Formats: sequence, structure tokens, C-alpha cells
Amino acid sequence: MDSKATVQALMDSVQRGDFDRAKTLLSDDFRLTGLARRPISGKTWLKMSASMKMAFAGLNYHFNVGSADGDIVNSTMQMSGNNRGAFDLTSINMGVISATHKDFSTARENNTITVRDEKVSSWVVEPTEGAGLAAILKQLGVKPPTV
Repeated sequence: MDSKATVQALMDSVQRGDFDRAKTLLSDDFRLTGLARRPISGKTWLKMSASMKMAFAGLNYHFNVGSADGDIVNSTMQMSGNNRGAFDLTSINMGVISATHKDFSTARENNTITVRDEKVSSWVVEPTEGAGLAAILKQLGVKPPTV
């Protein structure tokens, strides 16, 4: 599988909620940076993604795989959904957020994803105004705790 196909398979698995499949597409040392204050592991990211799938009705990542240069793949993501259940962020020390029954839609953000040996090893989210976890929480009317 080439790098773009690997990234697309990962994104499709996350969108479907097939986290067992998604786990097989991440390297053991996978790190996601730019989502939270510190880089997070694949295990933490998948746990957060599973919590989002449970907490948000109609969750859509609007993933789009763009260009690739060898093992580096550029993509975009623009999330939307409706908060119908508890959102568990204990894995990043933010507790559990009760359902707000509010819709959210973030700005589109750019990502740079690295593939190594047919597994995603790094995902870097470019800081974007109106995107990411902080934007979701703001639209839900939730003030993130200070750490």
C-alpha cells in the first residue's frame, strides 16, 4: 500500500469507528501533535476518537487526502457533529464533559502525516483559528480546564 492509501485507510477506519483496524495502521511510536498541549500517543488518540464517536451524533471528520511526496502526505480535516453524549477526555487530563446537545463545525485544518513501513508514524496538525479541540469545546460552551 502506498503512503496515500495508508493514510486514506486510517482516515476511513476512524470515520467508520473501526478503531481495531485503525490501530493496525499506526506505528508503535505514533505521535499526534497539535491537537492537545502535548503530543499524544496512538493509544490516546484512538481512545479520544472512540469517545468522540460515542459523544457526537453525526460526527464527520470531512477527511481529504491531498498530495504526497514519498512518505509525507498532506491532508485536510474539518469536523462537525452534535454533542449528544458524554465526551471523555480523561486521557488528556480534561475530565468528562457532559452532553450539551449543541452542534459544532470547525474550520478546515491542514495536516502533515508521515508513513513509515506502511504505518502512520506521525500526524502533525497545523494550528488553525477555529479548528481543533479548543474550537470544539468553545462551540459547545465548555471552558477547558487549566492544567
